[in-house]
Amino acid sequence: MTKTSKKVALILLIGLLLNACAYIVTPESVSTPTSTVSKGWSAFVTKVGASDSGDLHVDITIRNETADWSVMQALADKPAVLTTSDGKTTNCETVFVGTGGNYLAPGFQMSGYTAGTKMKPETQLLYVECKGAKAEAGSKLKINYSYSTGNFNYYVTPKSTNADFDLNLDKVVTDLQYPVAQKVDGLIEKSNVAIEAINQCKLSLKDVKRTDTGLELSWENSNASQSPTYVHIGKPPVIDSKGIIYGFYESPHLADAPITPVNGVSDWTTTVTVPSDATGLYLLVSVESKQQRLFISHVIDISDK
Repeated sequence: MTKTSKKVALILLIGLLLNACAYIVTPESVSTPTSTVSKGWSAFVTKVGASDSGDLHVDITIRNETADWSVMQALADKPAVLTTSDGKTTNCETVFVGTGGNYLAPGFQMSGYTAGTKMKPETQLLYVECKGAKAEAGSKLKINYSYSTGNFNYYVTPKSTNADFDLNLDKVVTDLQYPVAQKVDGLIEKSNVAIEAINQCKLSLKDVKRTDTGLELSWENSNASQSPTYVHIGKPPVIDSKGIIYGFYESPHLADAPITPVNGVSDWTTTVTVPSDATGLYLLVSVESKQQRLFISHVIDISDK
């Protein structure tokens, strides 16, 4: 490369840097509060009965005891296996057990999530059905699943861990409290909290409005840095007092976010489809923090909305 071409390349690089929206690493203290001991995921049988077609139907609740934010899903290529007291086994092909792609907070438990399409969302409860099987005393159900933990990082593929649930169908639990099963100190934040985000920004939830279809969330970002900044949060879902997560999972870096000017403020809204009778809501929001496309997860209490 000649001296002239080197000079041109340097000028172009400087121009790009001056016009780019800079991202500055924030202090390492920014993190999600977690519990101290990991027990993996737990599952509970909440009802055993028959489906509309007369097959065995088992309602299930799952609890995040990994000591971190986590996403889990039953393995798609492995049916659940029902074993009766005499040792007979039956493959159960209908298995809806997982978080629906959502990251669930440590100590939280859930019983369903939003499925269907964005035009026609529907609630998918967690359950297993075993064709041709009946509820018999002494039966057990094995479900293979995988999970990963930690906050979302676009540049890192999380490590998955395989495990299984061994459920005794004689032990039906009917007194579970949703969505918080085990409290984690400092995890749940008030709705007026100012969340530390990337580039010395502060993100605030300014308002929550009920609409005909769900919730409209109003956000405000203030930028105290010397660089214009985007703060991505995706389209945060909520979880209610029945343990159902409302809102389709979407990688938090995909949704548009306005640029916040130097020493300025930006405002925008997100929406989530929620039934009018859903109560006790908590917002599950991932905020771009520390560096570009690295997100820290937060739980915001909006149960009074």
